[in-house]
Amino acid sequence: MSHSHLFLKSAFVKAPIQNGLGRYVCQLQRITVKFCKEHSDSKGARDFIENHVIDFAKKNPGIVVYLKPRRHRAPHIKLEYLNGETEILGIKCMSEHEVAQWLEVARGSSGQPVARLRKLQHTDHPSIQGVWTPWTNVPPQANVETFPSEAYRAPQREQSATERLQEIFRRQQQEQQQQQQAEPA
Repeated sequence: MSHSHLFLKSAFVKAPIQNGLGRYVCQLQRITVKFCKEHSDSKGARDFIENHVIDFAKKNPGIVVYLKPRRHRAPHIKLEYLNGETEILGIKCMSEHEVAQWLEVARGSSGQPVARLRKLQHTDHPSIQGVWTPWTNVPPQANVETFPSEAYRAPQREQSATERLQEIFRRQQQEQQQQQQAEPA
């Protein structure tokens, strides 16, 4: 078992109340990109600013983007969220694509600090069976099968009683039409 959770704060789930129920409210409100115009550590930040920052700002009109050139300082991004939390993201020696990916992660996060989630229930004898998923009892041959496949096609069902009655009714109507066509002649 991993002991990495020992260094995390423990907390209950604190999600923004009903976010997305009426409309989605992006929790990230302000981005401040601090970079050096000359130093090589800021090359990824400068490339991101030249190539991607305008597109990012157009796609996310609810997020304010500030650019601050700072001489002889390591580049970083300050993220400010709606709940008042701030986060500093160091982008030293990152490429422009890595900076863009980290901003996408920040845009989708809630701003809550990372914490070990606690549950409201406890048991002294936890289950050893594991979590059930729809793929728990699927045979391993299905992993390499190309779908659609005849081997996994659903079996043809028998005709239902309603369908039988409809077929009998259609036959009776056809017989009546044939009899009516034969009588006048």
